[in-house]
Amino acid sequence: MAELLTDKVVIVTGAGGGIGHDACCVLAKAGARLVMTDVSARGGEATLAAVQQAGGEAIFHAADLASEAEVAGLVDAAVSRYGRLDGAFNNAGVEQKNKPLDELDLEEWERAIRIDLTAVFLCIKYQVKAMLQTGGGAIVNTASSLGQVAIPGASEYVAAKHGVVGLTRAAGADYGQRGIRVNAVLPGIINTPMIARLSAEPAFAPTFNKARERHSMGRFGEPSEVGEAVAWLLSDAASFMNGAAVAVDGGYLSI
Repeated sequence: MAELLTDKVVIVTGAGGGIGHDACCVLAKAGARLVMTDVSARGGEATLAAVQQAGGEAIFHAADLASEAEVAGLVDAAVSRYGRLDGAFNNAGVEQKNKPLDELDLEEWERAIRIDLTAVFLCIKYQVKAMLQTGGGAIVNTASSLGQVAIPGASEYVAAKHGVVGLTRAAGADYGQRGIRVNAVLPGIINTPMIARLSAEPAFAPTFNKARERHSMGRFGEPSEVGEAVAWLLSDAASFMNGAAVAVDGGYLSI
């Protein structure tokens, strides 16, 4: 694994916890030089400390990915520090509100679309601009198993994650012949703080129990397991992967 990403400069969004935190640790171990971002400076600094204590090279740059100017600033910070951008893991997102569609406020809908989908668009937009300057790169977006199927009480999240899958395929089509591969990972239920918050919601309990049965491996995933898939997709070992939606879901989508 150590040689997979040696000296590659990689942005990771949503680095402050859950999948983002563990992915940073995996990518750093694989040799990447990381530019980590999160809206939470506290979480991001904690991940930075963990990576550096393990001998990895990284910086943290706080950013609100709903702001185009801050996304552009994040990419500029990566290029200013390391001279190039080779990869990106666009992972930041928010969970659903566990409400049926008719009870969902427009503000709640727009928040999910803004953070889970529009922010990914903005990240890709500025990441590819940087990558085209130095010959290409690879991007991985976090979608979800709910980018392919649906559950009750999650219309805003399901719509956004379906959008991420479509955006991934469209970006792969735009840039595949220009040296940039764009793929997505579709996690099932992963043991993260987001899932801990959801599982504490009574409205989510029936969905949670059904999801447990659909994971044919008999367990939920760990954040580092998603990180390992991301590391491979960002590496040259995945050189013929483009526009793919890769399930990392313990069999959730296979049943």
